[in-house]
Amino acid sequence: MRERTISISRRFTVAAASLAALGPVAATAPAAHAAAAPAGVVARHHAAYPASFALPDGFRPEGIAIGSGPYAYLGSLADGSIYRADLRTGKGKVISRGPGTPTTGVKIDAAGRLFASGGGAGDARVIDTRTGKVLASYQLGSGTTFINDVVLTGDAAWFTDSMSPQPALYKLALGRGGKLPKAAQRLPLSGDFVYDPSGHNANGIARTPDGKGLLVVQSTTGKLFRVDPKTGVARTVDLGGESVVNGDGLLLRGNTLYVVQNRTNAVAVLKVNDKGTSAKVLRRITDPRFDVPTTVAAFKGRLYLPNARFTTTPTPTTPYNVVSVNAR
Repeated sequence: MRERTISISRRFTVAAASLAALGPVAATAPAAHAAAAPAGVVARHHAAYPASFALPDGFRPEGIAIGSGPYAYLGSLADGSIYRADLRTGKGKVISRGPGTPTTGVKIDAAGRLFASGGGAGDARVIDTRTGKVLASYQLGSGTTFINDVVLTGDAAWFTDSMSPQPALYKLALGRGGKLPKAAQRLPLSGDFVYDPSGHNANGIARTPDGKGLLVVQSTTGKLFRVDPKTGVARTVDLGGESVVNGDGLLLRGNTLYVVQNRTNAVAVLKVNDKGTSAKVLRRITDPRFDVPTTVAAFKGRLYLPNARFTTTPTPTTPYNVVSVNAR
């Protein structure tokens, strides 16, 4: 599907998402073949929901989002396509063909709009999950850039850039009724955040529990930062000497923050204070089915993680899947 750069503002009325089945735009993926799970995993999972499910071969997943219904949406690093999976069966299909450039982090709002990061293309797209249509496209970064992840805060969508030597976040300020803006705003990062040229920098992003700040993980250093969304000033979150190196996707539930540590094959579970200035690592979730998971979404007490398999050379026939584990 051809992307269209937004040139005029237009109203998109926020309503309850209709996640009814869509007409296929690609062949349905084969039924999921669940990987062997550790003792107790399947038993603790709702009988109607598979503990893992397959994605199309060669898909190369990175981001995952789950709305109010039992559907997961995943973006492809291979070509940017969006895949929708029914969590009850594990079956799914591509609902929006990509532009040929990556899709990384994704989030879905109450109106069924998927906000998608564009990786090295430096862009972001907003996609109607009911029709697969690209509602708007924004060029965020240029040159050395990697638009990595996104969080929705009610009045805005915030995107991270992992590669730019001039660290910044990008904001899509949403108008009344969720109206999409004409252009994005750039917020330079300052304070304690120091660019590390050795690898990925600002990666996963989430709100602070009080909703007044943003939490951003720096993958290469393992540091977590609280960012003032008005000024861009970043302060290091006190982790009590802990590190979340290889930190990727973030998920906040109450005062619990889940930090996916991709190449570590673990999810760090943190207890964060309301302001997001300090946090304690309570434990780490590991699972033999993890194969470099990148980010996480939650549904019915479960965490769902796509295996990006970064340590496996990707080919058009490389298998990929999503696995789920208990959130507690």
